[in-house]
Amino acid sequence: MAMRETELLALLRELDDPERLEWPLHYDRVATGLAFSGLVARLEADFGTSCESERDTQDSSEYGRVHVPADATVCGTRIVVCVSKFGSLAEVCADNPGAFLGTDEAREEGALDPSDLATVERALAELGYVSVPEELLESDYEGSSALESFARRPTWWTRFFGTVW
Repeated sequence: MAMRETELLALLRELDDPERLEWPLHYDRVATGLAFSGLVARLEADFGTSCESERDTQDSSEYGRVHVPADATVCGTRIVVCVSKFGSLAEVCADNPGAFLGTDEAREEGALDPSDLATVERALAELGYVSVPEELLESDYEGSSALESFARRPTWWTRFFGTVW
């Protein structure tokens, strides 16, 4: 079951640690990598194609990204799944983060098919990830970490998926 916006904001605040910007206190790089490999394999199986991935991103609170190729989607737009090093947070985007104002806009503009989005969201949920809508991640950051040196207008995306150096 998807979390409500208030629950997601509470989770973001709970995971926010001003002392640890790149990864949480008990970060397990190996476990995160194994979970990410499972996500890549699941998306490849669900979409019937090979998916490119970037992993173990340096100087960032983002662990990695999975790219579902455009030719495997109904609308012909690639789907990008970003995974944070914090609390199994994930974000789903059409084309790339920031290409649309979120999945709602991407669907309205015909760039993201609801069934493709449902396939990705189901995989994330079944693998223990918490999907956070891009619209929420792009809202103003309200935490206690000093992020102003990394972004003029810090957002929750800056905090959990952005570059921290």
